[in-house]
Amino acid sequence: MVEAPIRARGLERIDGGQRLTVWSRHAERMELRVFDRHDPDWLLEAIPMQRRGEVFVVETELLPPGTPYALGVDGPEGPGHAFDWTRNALPPHARGVVRTPHGQHRATVIDPEFDWAGTARPEIPLDRQVIYEAHVKGLTKLNPHMPPELRGTYAGLAHPSTIAYLKELGVTTVQLLPVHLFVSEQRLIQQGRVNHWGYNTLSFFAPHSAYASRRAQFDGTGGVLREFKGMVRLLHEAGLQVFLDVVYNHTAEEGIGGPPSSLRLIDNASYYRLHGDGSLVDWTGCGNTVDFSVPAAQDLVIDSLAYWHREMGVDGFRFDLAPVLGRGADGSFDPAHPLLHRILSEPELAGATMIAEPWDVGPDGWRTGSFPAGFSEWNDRFRDTVRQFWLSDLRAFRHGGEGSSGVGPLAHAVSGSAGLFDHRRGPLESVNLITAHDGFTLTDLVRYDRKHNEANGEDGRDGADDNRSYNHGVEGRTQDVGVQLDRRRSMRNLLGTLLVSAGIPMLTMGDEFGRTQRGNNNAYCQDSALTWMRWDREDWQETFLAQTRRLLQLRREHPALRPLWYGQSAQRVAGSSHLEWWNAAGEPMTIDDWDHSHERTMQMLAESTPLREPYSRVLVVFHGSPRERLVTTPAPDGATELELLWDSAAELHDDERIAPGARVLMAAMSMRVYVVHGTPAAGEPEATVMVLRTPPSPPAADQPFA
Repeated sequence: MVEAPIRARGLERIDGGQRLTVWSRHAERMELRVFDRHDPDWLLEAIPMQRRGEVFVVETELLPPGTPYALGVDGPEGPGHAFDWTRNALPPHARGVVRTPHGQHRATVIDPEFDWAGTARPEIPLDRQVIYEAHVKGLTKLNPHMPPELRGTYAGLAHPSTIAYLKELGVTTVQLLPVHLFVSEQRLIQQGRVNHWGYNTLSFFAPHSAYASRRAQFDGTGGVLREFKGMVRLLHEAGLQVFLDVVYNHTAEEGIGGPPSSLRLIDNASYYRLHGDGSLVDWTGCGNTVDFSVPAAQDLVIDSLAYWHREMGVDGFRFDLAPVLGRGADGSFDPAHPLLHRILSEPELAGATMIAEPWDVGPDGWRTGSFPAGFSEWNDRFRDTVRQFWLSDLRAFRHGGEGSSGVGPLAHAVSGSAGLFDHRRGPLESVNLITAHDGFTLTDLVRYDRKHNEANGEDGRDGADDNRSYNHGVEGRTQDVGVQLDRRRSMRNLLGTLLVSAGIPMLTMGDEFGRTQRGNNNAYCQDSALTWMRWDREDWQETFLAQTRRLLQLRREHPALRPLWYGQSAQRVAGSSHLEWWNAAGEPMTIDDWDHSHERTMQMLAESTPLREPYSRVLVVFHGSPRERLVTTPAPDGATELELLWDSAAELHDDERIAPGARVLMAAMSMRVYVVHGTPAAGEPEATVMVLRTPPSPPAADQPFA
């Protein structure tokens, strides 16, 4: 009788002990190695594993919680193989990992028990999500409102002072830079530097132990896991979601000569993409590329995601270099790739938000808008367009040139990038961003024309060169008050555009008040006050923080800015926003108004088609000219008054109410947001047929600049 194939799932409890299953197509023998819990370099037992198809299996009573273990794996020699029986391989499904005194890593058996105290996941609709990208250590390392031993830890992120800050800010979702256990690259270690961001994964299941408090780190039975789960529970109790930035596209085993630790020792020829001569394909820029045409590699990702979602409470995932996950055996990207389909259809992942970083460095690696429905995507075209309109074009004006375009590309971006995403997907599959961990901070975008990465030890070769930034006439810090005020207005324009746009907005840690990295646009190896968030702020930063909170509040309160679907040309769609576009004279936009670079003013009237929230109408005026201008506001049907909610030209908010059709003086390079009071004569609109004016789509997208 032929035994049914089994699926490798790592360590599982069984009656009387544990069962370990590990996949390898090419291995010829494998053994479980059990080490002393007090000295993980000391081998106690070596137990042969039995092969069943492509899975090796062992059952044992020698793995109680806290026990270190590893694998010995042997197999054929030759191109593509890297078996080494003398080395100890880390099992791919290891939930806990410890480092030995000699610098190796061992899996450890953990106790998974945890009391969630009945805490439920926050149910936050996509249109209400505001993502806050943060670094576990960097967010709280300088927080003076907690005990020193908690700063920079999972527990510190869940401290009442941190939660209060996030709630008062108005974000809904904390997206953490990688917390899968990672190590620094060999090059950085030799330079005396560290990998601060964490995009160098050693284990897809174990949390990074250095982010746990010292007491948890020394609890080998699962203290790190319990602290992570405790963080998630407290954030959930506060109504905050937790997303993780996950790195499945490559591993810490690097390229040729890199440190073999897990997949390379278990089955290098299967888990990694190889050239015909057995050398590694590098479509990640990190030395290796995981081959997701192999079902076992797909299984590993699904198991990892399900574990973090089900057992660890994580609500969503952002996939680093996501095209790698959708490349077939021939290397081409396929939106219908089995792994992408499984991520969206796996029952254990139901309800989780999935976000793709839609580019890698492989063939045709820029794939923004190409992922299947169900994935949201980082929208680099939105980022580029908004920076160009408010910064690059401003520099051109001040050097005697013209803007790169009219307002058409900006209108396309703020209305949900309909030309980039399939209409069946909708604007909420665009994650809009101005900045991210990778690149300039918001403040540095307006302080620096060029990157200043000298501290990274790569002679300035690293980091993007085309940042679409503008220093406003002075490189770096300045005491010139005029330049300072000018920069802050540009920052408000960038932030304001982000938060009135259709899609899911993402803020980067510290941008809400103006954090700087002194011009370093690739601070991946800077674990210092350069990258940690300061909690003491200057007066102007407190004022800017208040502006951010106000913008987030008005976004919450006005569903017209948060459509669920794109509007259609001949009908209203429930949950969409009806958009009308007006020029500076208060007349409907013409082709010339969209296209000409000297016409830099447009007015967007967004009117919601209610589903579950009160009806709202909002007018946003964008004025991208270096000269002030009188603008005639539209007079929508039934409007009785326009109330100014926010003005990017003002440091502080001032109440202003005007009649529809009134003329307002727009300051140079500024924007305003009004709420439109009054109800159309026909009453609040329903999903009935109605003509919708939409801006033309911009030209085909170019390659991203970062």
